[in-house]
Amino acid sequence: MKILLASASPRRKWLLEEAGYSVRCEVSGADELEDDSLAPAALALENASRKAGIVSVRFPDELVIAADTVVAMDGSFYGKPSDMDDAFRMISELSGKTHEVVTGVVIHFPGGEKQDFAESSLVTFRPLGPDEIRAYLASIHPLDKAGAYAAQDDDGRIIERIEGSVTNVIGLPLERLGEILGWRN
Repeated sequence: MKILLASASPRRKWLLEEAGYSVRCEVSGADELEDDSLAPAALALENASRKAGIVSVRFPDELVIAADTVVAMDGSFYGKPSDMDDAFRMISELSGKTHEVVTGVVIHFPGGEKQDFAESSLVTFRPLGPDEIRAYLASIHPLDKAGAYAAQDDDGRIIERIEGSVTNVIGLPLERLGEILGWRN
């Protein structure tokens, strides 16, 4: 199955390719909404819908998938950090606590049919000291990651436990997406 991914995310592309899909990326250029008055799932779905809508208009005969991942804890959202100080703040606030990772996925099928869903996972960080956080951030590229961390590269460095879909935390819940796409093959 060929997928047009409305994203520049190398992690989402990698996940889809590892699952056996043929993937082409097309960046939407959509403005992402930042509204902490929305529930995490509503925000993630709104942003994914914006991306999918723009790309599917350009490519109406292709299967378009868009996703947006939101990291949330105690009513606050942790998007992509603005700089390394912001990344340090995020990891410091998440340290030793459990937060929610929600990915909204919007699928536009050729012919105009749409389907969407939001997947939620809980992630618990180990308690981390300032030096551990700095070393961690120096070893990854946190500025393009919601919450300033990379679950796929963690190997237990900061994540103590994930409850739910690991691929959701990486950026695309493949289990649920596969269920939806599977019956259409």
